[in-house]
Amino acid sequence: MKNIQTIFLLIALTYVPSKALFAEAQFVQTPYQEQKVVLDFYLDDPGKMGTALFWLRSLLNPLTAEPYSLAPDFHEIKVIIHGTELVTTVKHNYDKYKNVVERMRYYTEFGVEFKVCALAAKDYDYEYSDFHDFIQIVPSAITELAHWQQQGFALITPNVPEKKYSTDEIR
Repeated sequence: MKNIQTIFLLIALTYVPSKALFAEAQFVQTPYQEQKVVLDFYLDDPGKMGTALFWLRSLLNPLTAEPYSLAPDFHEIKVIIHGTELVTTVKHNYDKYKNVVERMRYYTEFGVEFKVCALAAKDYDYEYSDFHDFIQIVPSAITELAHWQQQGFALITPNVPEKKYSTDEIR
């Protein structure tokens, strides 16, 4: 009896209808609407800030493109910064993080707000005057995250791992 069960299990696990092997994936046009999002940036390496900003791009680009064509001012997007990436937001590091700073500045033109945790800033011995003019300082990142979620904002926390393989290597 045990052998018969094993045989049926093996057949069930290996059976794949031939039509399923050659079927194509389907594109689904999700009916996106205006977005209320708070992004939680808490990175272990300031060099990952550029990659984390791609999450913001991946949020905005589809919404502003066809078929949605939602103007950026229809969205409310806040980025809460309280990890090592905080160093990218201060003036004296501009030359080192110029590309990241200019990308953040660009997104502020679309209404995105970049908020730095005052507690974290204090840990780095930064004064408010150390930050770029588009940065908002908030009392606490954690309290800020809770506040915006209570206001109905979706929480997105970018995961920026170390990349081990190139896309071509794993394709």
